Amino acid sequence: MIRIIAVLMLLIPGLISAYGIKLMRDSIFNEFYSIFFHIGIQFTVGFLLFIGGILFIGGFIVYRDRKKQKQHRNKDD
Repeated sequence: MIRIIAVLMLLIPGLISAYGIKLMRDSIFNEFYSIFFHIGIQFTVGFLLFIGGILFIGGFIVYRDRKKQKQHRNKDD
């Protein structure tokens, strides 16, 4: 059950990051969405979504690795 929750925690930021890539790609190829006022704003929002998703996934992996490393140290003592 815990692994399913962990996968879902990584899936949602992954989808957000993928949407950010789509926004950046669309702004490069001049596909403008009316929600954004300017193509530059669309690219910036896409970039922020992409970076935010990657940072969340990276932080999750680092936290998990550090947590496992501490557990291994305690077992050896």
